Amino acid sequence: MRREGAGYAVSEQLQRGRTRRATAAAAEPPKAGSRRAGVGRLFLLGAVLGPGLMVMLADTDAGSVVTAAQSGALWGYGMLLPQLLLIPVLYVVQEMTVRLGVLTRKGHGELIRDTFGRPWAFLSVLTLFVAAVGALVTEFAGIAGVGQLFGVPKVYSVGAAALLLIGLGVTGSYRRVERVGIALGLFELLFLPAALMSHPDPVSLVHGLGQLPLGNHGYLMLLAANVGAVIMPWMVFYQQGAVIDKGLRPRQLRGARVDTLVGAVVTQLVMIFVVVAVAATIGRSGHATALQSIPEISRALEPFLGFAGAKLAFGLGILGASLVAAIVVSVAAAFGIGEAFGCPHSLNSQVGEASHFYLAYVLALVLGAAVVLKGLPLIHLTIDIEVMNAILLPVVLGFLLALEAKALPAQARMRGPYRWFVYLATGSVILVGLVTTFHAVAG
Repeated sequence: MRREGAGYAVSEQLQRGRTRRATAAAAEPPKAGSRRAGVGRLFLLGAVLGPGLMVMLADTDAGSVVTAAQSGALWGYGMLLPQLLLIPVLYVVQEMTVRLGVLTRKGHGELIRDTFGRPWAFLSVLTLFVAAVGALVTEFAGIAGVGQLFGVPKVYSVGAAALLLIGLGVTGSYRRVERVGIALGLFELLFLPAALMSHPDPVSLVHGLGQLPLGNHGYLMLLAANVGAVIMPWMVFYQQGAVIDKGLRPRQLRGARVDTLVGAVVTQLVMIFVVVAVAATIGRSGHATALQSIPEISRALEPFLGFAGAKLAFGLGILGASLVAAIVVSVAAAFGIGEAFGCPHSLNSQVGEASHFYLAYVLALVLGAAVVLKGLPLIHLTIDIEVMNAILLPVVLGFLLALEAKALPAQARMRGPYRWFVYLATGSVILVGLVTTFHAVAG
């Protein structure tokens, strides 16, 4: 079953229905009408919530958590300000994605293909594939690391996770995938008690907010890794496809924006919790400490946080982050491939109706798990992958801005001060990607 094509106009029947509802509402007493309107708005918002929150929870994946932990260990609270500044950047990027999906009813790859041609769609999917494979490796490495905390061999932890995710994805229900994914992702909130148990010094924390040693090469590369850990290519493909699979319509655009904003704040708060927890413990020694694995991070935190904080809170937080991200990344890769090649691509389809879509989903998971079972150093690999994401951002954001300017109806495009703010925010991120590319090549 293929998702429907572009359909932006509201039908005459729907308009008549709206008129009838508006007339009926006007006839109600003001107080009762106000209560009904409030309940109605909450109901509509609840029906819209999901794609933004899920993609943002996936954004704080195992790679992001490890990058945040490295930031706290090496630079203390010096990476807190960038985490706050990235909230509006993350929101405006994903808000463009939501608008494109809701108003055009086309996925990101399909929209690039129809607007700029098939070769450009293949380039975008190649970018997605590279980022997705790297991300899945870090997710399964995170799952393996959590398994090691509790003495579970990685062949069992990684294998069980891969089978669980494959079974979930092929059920033929987007809503089921979304609900399970959000439930798993909420384990990330365990990083909050871990941060509180670390007893951060408020004076040092405020002082760290004013530190931005941009002249330091090591700080600059870790900053690029944090940018790459927050804005990832697969997020654009997933959320644009997810709002279509969920069936969101133009009248629900405001709720979808709220969903995206809530998710952007939550994901960056989680990153801040991790930075604070590590900066207040490992990082307060005053010596730059490079972390080599998730068990090593846990052992370093245990004297400060105890068993519950170090193993349960930190370990379960990473497990939830890794699982929800693995779902989102593999679905995004399958969306992109299906869109670029014009194949049926929906989580609401049965396996026989979208065989290529589900094959891409399963292969992405199997490939990521297989690479991890070969045995690779997680920490160095994770930082390198996040830096790679930052390098790919100019391509991803360039396509996104071009689609916003060309594929949307004129009245739905950005304008005024907001438009210039978005250009400034995305331009800054693109600049970070270009500078990172230069340093990577020169180094």
